[in-house]
Amino acid sequence: MIHNRLLQVQSMLRDNGILISFAGKLSQSLIEEYGAAVKSYLENEERPQNEVTHIFSIFIEQTQNIKNYCSGKKDSAHYDAIAQSSIVTIGKTDNGHFICSGNVVDKADLAALTARIDPLIAMDKPALKTYYKEMLRKETPDGSEGAGLGLIDIARKARDPLEYSVTPLDEHLSFFTLKAVV
Repeated sequence: MIHNRLLQVQSMLRDNGILISFAGKLSQSLIEEYGAAVKSYLENEERPQNEVTHIFSIFIEQTQNIKNYCSGKKDSAHYDAIAQSSIVTIGKTDNGHFICSGNVVDKADLAALTARIDPLIAMDKPALKTYYKEMLRKETPDGSEGAGLGLIDIARKARDPLEYSVTPLDEHLSFFTLKAVV
């Protein structure tokens, strides 16, 4: 029965420290609505303003990254699976707050994605700041959604190095997760 499963989902979320969770196909209007809800929730929890700002901006960046990826896959045979797979959570552990996002990705895109994240994981805060400034000065590539600063900015705002995982689903698709701790 659905009501039993919903209770199980709620228990699983609580057991894993998840305070907020959004799942499903993302659009710009939904991101704005979710963003407003997240900001209101965090401000009502009386958290320090810089913490609210970091959590909020990482949440927005992660949802935008997923939406942009999905938009770029409109012509894919796997578009429906990719577009419907988005999930973003905000939670709390003893070590701080985390923002964790996940979505289905084409296996052919994984190498480029992890190649962008792996160097960020290896950098300390001063190196991330320098790299961010270098990338800010570069020209935006044609057809790009931005200057490629989003992941760098997430890494800069995160207290700990970013974490990611890849779970193969079939011969074409994997589920990719990205976690940032504030």
